[in-house]
Amino acid sequence: MKKKIVSVMLCAAMATTVLAGCGSSNTASTDAAAEETAEDVEAEATKEEAEDAEAAEEATDAAEVTTVEPGVLTMGTNATFPPYEYKDGDDVVGIDAEIAQALADKLGLQLEIVDMDFDSLVASVQSGKIDMSLAGMTVTEERKQNVDFTDSYATGVQVIIVKEDSDIASADDLEGKLIGVQQGTTGHLYCADDFGEDNVIPYANGATAVQALLQGKVDCVVIDQEPAKAFVEANEGLKILETAYTTEDYAAAVSKDNPALTAALNSALQELKDDGTIQGILDKYIKAE
Repeated sequence: MKKKIVSVMLCAAMATTVLAGCGSSNTASTDAAAEETAEDVEAEATKEEAEDAEAAEEATDAAEVTTVEPGVLTMGTNATFPPYEYKDGDDVVGIDAEIAQALADKLGLQLEIVDMDFDSLVASVQSGKIDMSLAGMTVTEERKQNVDFTDSYATGVQVIIVKEDSDIASADDLEGKLIGVQQGTTGHLYCADDFGEDNVIPYANGATAVQALLQGKVDCVVIDQEPAKAFVEANEGLKILETAYTTEDYAAAVSKDNPALTAALNSALQELKDDGTIQGILDKYIKAE
């Protein structure tokens, strides 16, 4: 009888030990799961807070920038300057259009592009008709008297287009020649300064100047290298001289009355340079030789 009692008590003790062991294991697993869940929740909350902070910062930046039309970045350009800006159907496309879109996206603004005469761009910025001009526009001291410029986003090279049988071999040979240019461009300004206004024939756009060259109305055309390549490729009998006329920096023109916009554009532009967006756009349109 004593053996049975001892035996029963031993079994009970073993059962209690087993149950206690199982209970400890379950509790540890539950605690670990709870801790892991808490970490996940905390990580997710931190991520959401960061995203909210970023969104709030972008919204604040957009709110601080004053534009002609609230929520819209209005860009003026002259869409006759491939590959920087040109028409594809009714749309203005090209380097400047894509850079402007990237800038607008950074600032949380909608982009609107207005196509106008190149000669009207600076005045339109000054009068508040447009927020900025992005049109393959060179930074010059004369223009800086009327508008502010952002940091440069590209380097332009002015070149000389001549007929293949021309006796013009370099810029030194332009003295006394009739030079076709696009009105209001730096090619126009530089050639007028260097060779006299009487020797410079301004045209509404580069394409018209090139047609004048083909028709013998001018002896050469001075224009940016990239559109020059497109014009020569499209018209037989023309060539670009190997020696460049001048090298210059392109930037966006902004009203002197809107320094906050200039600062915001510069900040966005630097980010787009740092992450490779600007170079990617340039490489898309300007192929390496």
